[in-house]
Amino acid sequence: MPKYVAFLRAINVGGHTVKMDYLRSLFEALGFSNVETFIASGNVIFDSTFKSTKALEKKIESFLQETLGYAVATFIRSTTELAVIAYYQPFPEAESKAEGNPLYIGFLAESPDEEAKRQVLSLATDVDFFHLAGRELYWLCLKKFSDSEVSGAMLAKALGAQTTLRNSTTVKKIAAKYS
Repeated sequence: MPKYVAFLRAINVGGHTVKMDYLRSLFEALGFSNVETFIASGNVIFDSTFKSTKALEKKIESFLQETLGYAVATFIRSTTELAVIAYYQPFPEAESKAEGNPLYIGFLAESPDEEAKRQVLSLATDVDFFHLAGRELYWLCLKKFSDSEVSGAMLAKALGAQTTLRNSTTVKKIAAKYS
């Protein structure tokens, strides 16, 4: 049975708090098995007989909206896809592995079109570098993320679509554990 990872956007922000045991129970109620969560930022690993990640995303989003009362954008990747994403090297290794240079991965529902790519790349600064590959956005920040002039909202506007960001360390840990 295929194993998937759901990256949930804004599950625990804006005054909303969902305990991870409750989140696991919601995924089990959807009929998924071997449900686990990884840190409290909306990473859910599960097995499903579904073959279509799009159908999974829609099913989960609809159920969470109905159950929680607010929209939770959901981005699904198979554990095989996640292994490729986690170890992709969009920037020179010396820069991306340097202390204090966090690399973030943004998950998207669809590959952005050329205009959206252009808009995102135009956000680059002396300390913020972007790379798009498939349905992922890679963001190398040469200072603390919170000190960057670029925000997730700016990225979403440039993309014309929602995204959810994860530190590459988190993505690599999930990939190593489940791939």
